[in-house]
Amino acid sequence: MSDADDQKRAAGEAAAALVEAGMVVGLGTGSTAAWFIRALAGRGLDVTCVCTSRVTGELAASLGLKLAGLGETGDIDLTVDGADEIGPGLSLIKGGGGALLREKLVWEASRRCVVIADAAKHVKKLGKFPLPIEVVAFGHATTALRICDALVESGLGVAPRLRTRDGEPVRTDGGNFIYDAACGAIEEPAALAAALKSVTGVVDHGLFLDLADQALIGAADGGVTTLEP
Repeated sequence: MSDADDQKRAAGEAAAALVEAGMVVGLGTGSTAAWFIRALAGRGLDVTCVCTSRVTGELAASLGLKLAGLGETGDIDLTVDGADEIGPGLSLIKGGGGALLREKLVWEASRRCVVIADAAKHVKKLGKFPLPIEVVAFGHATTALRICDALVESGLGVAPRLRTRDGEPVRTDGGNFIYDAACGAIEEPAALAAALKSVTGVVDHGLFLDLADQALIGAADGGVTTLEP
């Protein structure tokens, strides 16, 4: 494994140690979250899991974890998920894997959210990783023009690019499209989040603000650094 994989595994295992029997646990999506899911399954606890994507659900089911849908369990006690960037105050960019809407729905239904990552994901300012923006497929090109306007008004003169695979638009689990905006640096994440959310056709965006309660970041020496907002 690479150093990054070692760090992801360390963070995932540290997060799994936070889970107690009887909890309802939100399971994130992506390579780092997968380490958490494997570590959680290895503990053999009686927990109920709410998944943020079909891929995560398939992995969790294959490991014997008990699954429930969002809204079937009451509040989620703890959600553990990865991030594409972790910035000041535990502000996050998520959605590189395309599950941002379902991830945000699960996060917002959770009493506590812990983000796990390798050290490279911890940044001084958000924006180097392109910001995912999930949009309704109908009329998506006109929605993209409105997104451009919102970006310009936020001081970001960038054009969002439709995410494609094999020449076709990538569809999320909800059937939506994703545009990625290479912002470079996001000076005012909250203002940008509000501007994007106001655009008709935008379902949601990958800025996760004031949602993470703790970050567990794998370190090069094999340890795990804990960050609070």
